[in-house]
Amino acid sequence: MAELATLQLQLVWDRLLAIVEEQAQTLMRTAFSTVVREAGDLSAGVFNTAGEMLAQAVTGTPGHVNAMAASVGKFLKKYPCSTLNPGDVLLTNDPWDGTGHLNDFTVVTPVFLDEQCIGLFASTSHIADVGGRGFGPDANDVFEEGLRIPISYLFRAGELDATLMTLVNANVRDPVTAEGDLYSLTACNDQGARQLLEMMVDFQLADLVAVGNHIIKTSADAMANEIRRLPNGRFENRMRVDGYESPVDLVASLEVRDTTIHVDFAGSSPISSLGINVPLPYTEAYASFGVRCVVGNDIPNNAGSLRAVKVSAPAGSILNAESPSAVSARHAIGQMLPDVVLGCLAEILPDSVPAEGASCIWNPVFRNVPAGATGNAPFVEFVINPIYNGGTGARPGKDGLSTTAFPSGVRTTSTEVNEATSPLLIWSKEYLPDSGGVGKRRGGLGQKIEIAHREGAPFIISKMFDRISHPPRGRFGGGDGRTGAVYLRDGPPLAAKGREVVPAGQTLVLETPGGGGAGNVAGRDRSEVLADVQAGYVSTDAARADYNVDPTDPE
Repeated sequence: MAELATLQLQLVWDRLLAIVEEQAQTLMRTAFSTVVREAGDLSAGVFNTAGEMLAQAVTGTPGHVNAMAASVGKFLKKYPCSTLNPGDVLLTNDPWDGTGHLNDFTVVTPVFLDEQCIGLFASTSHIADVGGRGFGPDANDVFEEGLRIPISYLFRAGELDATLMTLVNANVRDPVTAEGDLYSLTACNDQGARQLLEMMVDFQLADLVAVGNHIIKTSADAMANEIRRLPNGRFENRMRVDGYESPVDLVASLEVRDTTIHVDFAGSSPISSLGINVPLPYTEAYASFGVRCVVGNDIPNNAGSLRAVKVSAPAGSILNAESPSAVSARHAIGQMLPDVVLGCLAEILPDSVPAEGASCIWNPVFRNVPAGATGNAPFVEFVINPIYNGGTGARPGKDGLSTTAFPSGVRTTSTEVNEATSPLLIWSKEYLPDSGGVGKRRGGLGQKIEIAHREGAPFIISKMFDRISHPPRGRFGGGDGRTGAVYLRDGPPLAAKGREVVPAGQTLVLETPGGGGAGNVAGRDRSEVLADVQAGYVSTDAARADYNVDPTDPE
C-alpha cells in the first residue's frame, strides 16, 4: 500500500506540472502584450494554502517565477484563505510584493472544492506600459515610473472591480492592452483551477496536503543531497558592469554549509539615483537561479528546492533597493547575478560552469514622438518592446550559444510581429562575426540590428543596455566577448541607457554583446576554426590573428 500511495503521489505531481504548463500556454495564447505572447515574458504556478509553490511552468522567466514563488505568501498575509471566496481574484504590481518593477502584474486566484480553499494559482506577465515616464531607467523614484497597485481585489466573487480597472485605463498609454492582459492573467489562472478540480476528482482527493508535503519534502531532500556533495567553505567573485551614471560593482560570497547555500552580496555598489536598482525579491530570484543552474538543476523548482538557497544583500545597496527607489530597469543589473554566482561556483565546480555571457536582455522601448513635436512628419501612436539577445558564454565542453536568452529565457520577438505592430522597419538582423570570445570553446555570437521609421519620422528609444563598456569575461584562459554598441548609422554613438530621440530619416543600429570564451585558444581544433569561418562566425583575419589558423592554407 505504501508503494501504491507513493506512486499515486508521483502521478499527481506529474499532473500538476502538466496543469501549470497548460496555464502558461493559456496566458501566451490570450495575452495582448507582444512580449508575453511572442517572447514568453511570464510565469505560472500552483501553490498550497500556505503560499508555498508546488509546481511551476517550464515556460517563463526565472525573475518572474522565483519572485512570484515568494510573493503569494505576501498576498495571503493580507488576505488569508479564510477571508477569500469563490470568484475572488487578487493582483498587484508593487515591485516589493511582486516581481521587481511596475510593469509586471501578478494575479492570484484561490481554488475551492466543497467550499474549502484547497490551493491557489498565480501568474505574472509584463504589461508594455503602466504610465509615468514609461518603461526605462530614467526615473528618480518609483512614483515617476507609473501606476503602483498594492495587493488588491481585481474580482470579488466574480465581479470586476470597475473602479480599479478605470484607474488602470486612465493612467496608461495603451489601455486596451493593459486591460486585456489583466483578463489574460485571470483566464490562465481559471484554466489551471478547472484542470486542478478535474484532477482532484480523478484521484479522489479532498485536498493537496499530502501531495504538497511529498513534493516539498522530496525536493528539499534531493537538494540537501546535492549540496552535501560540495565542499563546505566560502567562495567569492565580483563583476563590474556599466551601470548608468557610473559603473556598478556586484560582489558576492557564496557559503556552502552542509545542506544549505547562502549567497551574500555585501560589498556591492550602493543604490543608484536612477531606475536600475533591484528590489530584494528580484535579487533572490536570479541569485538562486544561478545556484540551481549547476546544483540540483534536474530537481523540480518549488518551495522545497528553493528553500536550500538563501540570498541576502545589504539594505540600501543596489541589490536591495527599498521603496521608493526607482526600479523600472532592475533587469539590467539583476540578470547579471547568475554569472556572478556561477563565478563563485567555478572554484568548486569548474567542469560545470560556463563563461560569462551578455546576460542582460536588450529590450528597447520604441515609442512615437508626441503629437505636435514632429512638425510635419507622419504621426502614428505606438509603443513596442522588442527583445534582442546577445551570446552566452562558452559552456563546459561546448561553444556558447549565439543570440540566446540566458538567463532570462525571454525569447526574441520576431521581426514580422515588430513591424506589424509599429511603423518601424527592421532593415537587417544578423549575427556579428568575431563577437564571441576566443578559446578552446568559443563564446556565442551577438547580433546586429538596423531599425528605422517606415515613413522617415523621428521616434523615441528608451535604452536599458549593458556590456557596452565592460565585456563578458572569458573563463579558464578564454578571451572576453565583444562589447555591445548602440549608434546611428550616419551619426555618433548613443548612450547605453536613457531616453533619446532617433532623428527623422536616421537608422538606429544595435549590436548586442558576444559571450566569453573558455580555455586556452591553442586548444581549439583547426577543423572547428575552419567550420566557424565557413559558417561566417569567425572572419578569415580573426582566424589568423586569434587562432593562428590560415583558412586559405590547404595543409
